[in-house]
Amino acid sequence: MSPALIAALVTFIAIFLLRMPVSLGMIAAGVFYFLISGTDIGSVANHIMNTYYSNYVIIAVPLFIFTANVMNSGKVTEMVFKFASGLSGGKRGALGQVNVIASLIFSGMTGSAIADASGLGKMEIDAMKKAGYDDGFSCAITSASATIGPIFPPSIPLVIYAMLSGTSVGALFLGGMIPAILVTIGLLIYVSVISKIRDYPREPKIPRMEFLRFVFQALPALLTPVILLTGIYTGIMTPTEAGAVAGVYAILVAVLAYKAMDLKGVLRLVKETVKDTGSVSLMVGAAAVISYIVAREQIATDLGNFVLGLTTSKYAFLLIVNIIILILGMFIDTSTIQLVFVPIMIPVAKALGIDLIHFGLVVTLNMMIGLSTPPFGMLLFITSGISDTPLKKVMKEIMWPITAMIAILLIITFFPDVVLFLPRMVGMI
Repeated sequence: MSPALIAALVTFIAIFLLRMPVSLGMIAAGVFYFLISGTDIGSVANHIMNTYYSNYVIIAVPLFIFTANVMNSGKVTEMVFKFASGLSGGKRGALGQVNVIASLIFSGMTGSAIADASGLGKMEIDAMKKAGYDDGFSCAITSASATIGPIFPPSIPLVIYAMLSGTSVGALFLGGMIPAILVTIGLLIYVSVISKIRDYPREPKIPRMEFLRFVFQALPALLTPVILLTGIYTGIMTPTEAGAVAGVYAILVAVLAYKAMDLKGVLRLVKETVKDTGSVSLMVGAAAVISYIVAREQIATDLGNFVLGLTTSKYAFLLIVNIIILILGMFIDTSTIQLVFVPIMIPVAKALGIDLIHFGLVVTLNMMIGLSTPPFGMLLFITSGISDTPLKKVMKEIMWPITAMIAILLIITFFPDVVLFLPRMVGMI
């Protein structure tokens, strides 16, 4: 390694150990690298700005963030929860199953695990605790089910992966549908088994007319993913344009259909979206600096040659990548993994003949598992915080849901057709 690269690594590790923002660490590491190597920082900045200024896909990120913020308003989440309750009523452990089904439905509106856990999650946990479910179990299944959001379309992490890999957003969205449904089924089976073991309560079956009323009330919100995906796959809209349409439709639903907010509420959400977008943009920009250094130092090439020297099996490579991301996910934020580690692996995956749509869903599901993995899974802290449940209880209960999700991860890793079936069926790959 060059002296400049060593200085950059030392700087980044020092800032990480001091628990300062990761984006600040990446920028500081980049500055030290450029100063020591004698690189013109202005030319680097110009190169990065030109790269992202012309990237149309990334504009979808703030649009989906805004849609998630609007759909996370109380009235919308309440309608989704009631609709899911109608689907699951009458079974033992029904509220746990409502939790999972509602997350799948909500994921079609937000594409964000954080939005799911922090908005819909509080309602789910409160209802489960009131019905007599264990606190730790309520938080753990909420945390696990929230990971469905970024797998099922629309998905903010998949949009970012499309930007990094040059793959089709539409193909990635389609590829995520079956894995998301498999995760949902896996978690539903887990809830069913644990509910029988612990004798969790049955919920009364909702009468047909009352369920139809819930359907009618939830219909405006449920149409969000339908409008979005129909627009994309009929070719009427690009994913970015679909994000804009989804944002406008979300406002109409929240303001007119549910009267959940007024103009002040919309402006407040716009401000929140600007803050969230600023945070994401800072991470993307900082990661672009690191990517520039990686390319200049030929780290990806050296790493690719090293991996290819160990194995030429694409499945062995995917297994290695899965293990690394699972370990990193225990300690590092998923955005850092996606923006720093994944771009280094993409050329290696391509060299081994791995379909990049398949690779994208494997690493994205893996990263989402990391959000619920002790000791630093963000969703664990969110669900623990919003419910005043000791973190230790949540960590104790999360291990079996994680096991179920890892089983699904292995299925999509070694059976690529699970991911690629739908994109191939519509001719997107």
